[in-house]
Amino acid sequence: MKKMWIALTLGLSVAGSQALAAPDAQTILAASDAVRNPGKPFGLIVSLVGYKDGQENERSALAVYSRADEKSGQYRSLLRFVSPARDAGKLMLKNGNDLWFYDPASKASVPISPQQRLLGQASNGDVVTVNLALDYTAKLDGEEDIQDGDRQTRHCYKLRLTARNGGVTYHAIDLWLDKDGYRSRKAKFYSESGSLLKTAYYRGYREALGRERPSETVIIDGLNPKWVTVMRNSDYAWREVPEAWLQRDYLPRFRAE
Repeated sequence: MKKMWIALTLGLSVAGSQALAAPDAQTILAASDAVRNPGKPFGLIVSLVGYKDGQENERSALAVYSRADEKSGQYRSLLRFVSPARDAGKLMLKNGNDLWFYDPASKASVPISPQQRLLGQASNGDVVTVNLALDYTAKLDGEEDIQDGDRQTRHCYKLRLTARNGGVTYHAIDLWLDKDGYRSRKAKFYSESGSLLKTAYYRGYREALGRERPSETVIIDGLNPKWVTVMRNSDYAWREVPEAWLQRDYLPRFRAE
């Protein structure tokens, strides 16, 4: 009888620990993607401001139109440069892991790298909509208390993300997410050599298209912390994103509405 009781107690203990165990790391990552990315075609404005040594030195704004591919689930995006005036009308297209830049002046579309810097510390790959769960393999590295972008203490899951292929923006990412709600709070981005490229803080969560999403990302250079870029998301709206807009051959014919 005593042995049966011990066995039952151990069984309940194991079952209880399993029930309290953290969700699968890939599931956590996919849930964080859903926080950042609306589930239907949408548009928004992305504004970028670069600072060096505390002084603003450049700024830009882009209109972004995104929709998820029905087969792969990965987002495809068309980005239209709004400002500064010298760049207005230029386009960037993301289709899968392919990225093109189109300049109306030359009427040529050329392939570009997602790692290439767009403005300050923000790369081309930082402004297009991505599903990290499709591009990276996630591993749960435990739980940590961190300081978020507003210097508030957050208890987070820490995920280690490793690229599934060479076409993505970063070779590896450390990502900290709220245990409750899976909101991204902090990320560190690494090169293939393991060097820290940049650190990002996600903040300003506000209601947008049905749920709270980060309205601001502060990106800090991995070598010089006095080089900072602030990326702000605004003017979210459900909208049609025609298939034609997402084709490279259509770029010369695109007209902003």
